[in-house]
Amino acid sequence: MPAQDIESRVVVNFELAGALNERWDKMSNRNPNPSDREAEGVTTTGDANHTEDHAPPELTMQDRAYRALRHALIVGKLPPGKGISLRIMAKDLGVGVMPMRAAIARLSAENAVRVHDNRRVSIPEMTAERFDQLMQARLLLEPTCAMRALNAIDDAALARIRTYDDQLNTSYQNGDAELYMAANHAFHFEIYRAGRSEILTHLLESVWMQFGPFMRKVFDMVDTARLTDKHEIAIDAIERRDVTRLKLAIEADILDGMDLLGKSIFTQAADGPPSIGRSRRSAAADV
Repeated sequence: MPAQDIESRVVVNFELAGALNERWDKMSNRNPNPSDREAEGVTTTGDANHTEDHAPPELTMQDRAYRALRHALIVGKLPPGKGISLRIMAKDLGVGVMPMRAAIARLSAENAVRVHDNRRVSIPEMTAERFDQLMQARLLLEPTCAMRALNAIDDAALARIRTYDDQLNTSYQNGDAELYMAANHAFHFEIYRAGRSEILTHLLESVWMQFGPFMRKVFDMVDTARLTDKHEIAIDAIERRDVTRLKLAIEADILDGMDLLGKSIFTQAADGPPSIGRSRRSAAADV
């Protein structure tokens, strides 16, 4: 995929956005029940480290392995180009090899991992076509989830959203890639899950698993790239109950980050090691 301005490919229809604004404003609040969130394995602590895998005790070992691997993919803990040892991961998670294999089979069906003939497991290669489909999926699903959630985001949820954004900024300054990825995921899905769009958020989890492993490369490369903080714009839109502004903020956030991700994968990186110093926000933070 040649380097290009991805943002130029998306045309925002402001008339449609206005119509959607009126539609969503008329909808009643859909505040999720805390018990429903816990059933999805989502905590409400406001700590990105604990957003995933707080699974209810009734989950099977296979489910626990699946959740742990899913989280590892999303936060870039399983980088592309390296094999995944089932036995080592099973030992780390305290589960048997069979539950781990079953979890890998589920992830393979979601295109998050590839199982080779020799049973070696790896991250699928990112092709231009695959990248384009992942980007389009995000642009279709995430603004919709955000709009569905807007009227259901109460003060407590908004506080968690702000906390995750603060953690994202701090972790980037400190060079903590894993916490950065976890906080970014937590920020987005705290918004999306508020609308109780279970089908849509499940699809999104699959999408995030597929590009997550490549985001670690972006984190390591980015230094001085500065963009408008789309997370702050999204938070402001939530406070104002402005569905149009929220939709546009999420779209711009996706374009910023996916543009940088595309360039990091499909174009040659500049010579020389990345600078140690990091700015408060970067393009990598806008995914």
